Amino acid sequence: MKKTAVVIENVQPLLDCGRYAIKRLVGDPVRITADIYKDGHDVIAAALKWRMRGARRWHEVPMQHEDNDGWAGSFMVNTIGDCEYTVEAWLDGYETWREEFRRKHEGGQADLTSEAREGAHLLEHGARGTADKAAAQILREAAKTLAAASRDAAAALAAQKDLSVLMARVPDRAIGSEFRPHGRIMVERQAALFAAWYEFFPRSAEGRGDKGSAFRDCLPRLDDAKAMGFSVVYFPPIHPIGTSKRKGRNNALECQPDEPGVPYAIGNRHEGCPHGGGHRDVAPELGTLEDFEWLVGEARKRGLEIALDFALNCSPDHPYVAEHPEWFFHRPDGSIKYAENPPKKYEDVYPLDFHCADWKALWGELQSLILWWAERGVRTFRVDNPHTKPVAFWEWLIAETRAKFPDLVFLSEAFTKPKMMRVLAKAGFSQSYTYFTWRNTKEELTAYCTELSAAWSADYLRPNLFANTPDILPYFLQQPGRAPFMIRAVLAATLSPVYGIYSGFELCENAALPGREEYLDSEKYQFRQRDWNAPGHIKELITRLNLARQGHPALQHLANLRFHTAENDNVLFYVKARGDNLLLIAVNLDPYTTQAAAVEWPLWEYGLPWDADYVVEDVLTGEHWTWHGARNYVALDPKVRVAHVFAVRR
Repeated sequence: MKKTAVVIENVQPLLDCGRYAIKRLVGDPVRITADIYKDGHDVIAAALKWRMRGARRWHEVPMQHEDNDGWAGSFMVNTIGDCEYTVEAWLDGYETWREEFRRKHEGGQADLTSEAREGAHLLEHGARGTADKAAAQILREAAKTLAAASRDAAAALAAQKDLSVLMARVPDRAIGSEFRPHGRIMVERQAALFAAWYEFFPRSAEGRGDKGSAFRDCLPRLDDAKAMGFSVVYFPPIHPIGTSKRKGRNNALECQPDEPGVPYAIGNRHEGCPHGGGHRDVAPELGTLEDFEWLVGEARKRGLEIALDFALNCSPDHPYVAEHPEWFFHRPDGSIKYAENPPKKYEDVYPLDFHCADWKALWGELQSLILWWAERGVRTFRVDNPHTKPVAFWEWLIAETRAKFPDLVFLSEAFTKPKMMRVLAKAGFSQSYTYFTWRNTKEELTAYCTELSAAWSADYLRPNLFANTPDILPYFLQQPGRAPFMIRAVLAATLSPVYGIYSGFELCENAALPGREEYLDSEKYQFRQRDWNAPGHIKELITRLNLARQGHPALQHLANLRFHTAENDNVLFYVKARGDNLLLIAVNLDPYTTQAAAVEWPLWEYGLPWDADYVVEDVLTGEHWTWHGARNYVALDPKVRVAHVFAVRR
């Protein structure tokens, strides 16, 4: 039976009793709280301890008692990687003695000789426990003095705080407890939480509809993304595309000779593929692996990074099909099953069987793919449909690859059941797609984003608010005009520190398949013809939003979102604050009509007097207004502006 001398419980944050790691950025403070108590009336002490994975020595700081047996402590994570933490608490013999001696002295007990000798014994023990010779000498002299002191002199010595400080440095933890299991922290770089993503197909970089572009044609797209303020450029799969059962325009079952096929049907043995034509190769029509590495370098020179799509799909022509048929699902007649999402059929894609008899070899091979591209400069991966693969696989793969490349970032593209989306985040995904795309009303946005930004959620799930994707053109964006796109851009860029758009969003492209949330003439199936500076674009607004995000720390964090009153169901009003940086954001959710509202916020909760006069500056336009107190007025005409992003000038 294990002895528990001090009770330590309710350690927070602790994700699923320590089963999974909470997430923090390098340089973040980590505040840990716990309930700590013990039988009797002894004084207890506690320490918050932490160390990086693999380290033997713990760092620690004292925890402070707050109230009702609640304790708290903080430390800062300064290294990217995996960290663990725990709480240790023990009976503080010296402080317990001091408290008892004080009470007896103040209570008038005449003879305290035995108590003084007890204190002297504790001081001697402390002197033997310290390596600091000067401190040891002070403690020994104090012990000698205390043992022979009068009643009042002993009380004065017991009250000395400097002795308490020295004794706290050499605690006797014999009667104590350590919390198990240890908590875990996944420490990542800033781009795991704060980033702006821009997705485009390299084969459509030039905007030609008659033929595809190559990696060497992508620099103007990188420059445009950089000019708009994006930090991550994300490519759909760049690997060889299978020819068997290749899909044509608008997902047609028949592919015409001049149609390029779907990049998600990966694998094609081709003389231009030196690594077998699978996930280690690039499509020959895009160039060579050297061309891709050149483009990664050019992106880095511009302060951009390129994210790759990690899509574990195999066309019938993928080398795995011939070399490892046991890695796939088979029908009773022995043929390999293709992917289906009824009523859709994907005859050009064979899904992998992650539970096959040879699963260890399969998992190892897929892990090696991440390492292969990481060695070529890729540090961010958007993972296609991770919810159709085992959670255990992702937990293992992310941990193993981050052990070699701790700065890897993984984005989970899982539009599925909320609990599955959350467990993937717990398993190690740095960011997650969400249902933001389908949250349009004030009630929907308030409820959903309040959930996403709550501390318990933000500890592990970071929402990447993509406004559109090659697969999703939401009905809201199918409405005519620029205003729907402007509204969604403001919401995505200000509600979460990480968001993204798929190319064409800035051009307000919204031609849809009738009655469906899908693009007509989807770029997944064809080359896309575009004028990247077509009239009516909203690139200026996107640029201003990204500049505001870079210049205002309040927009770089998640758990600081607070919704406040706007007396109009078509006006969303919220506050984001970080230190002295305070933003008030009002958005008109109606793309057609001017909407006005009285807005109200508790400025006293943000460090301002309740009746303060203050200036608000719209960071998107530079305009200024003077506001008074908590209640003020906004009017938003979508033909002029869809939102105010006010910085409060204190």
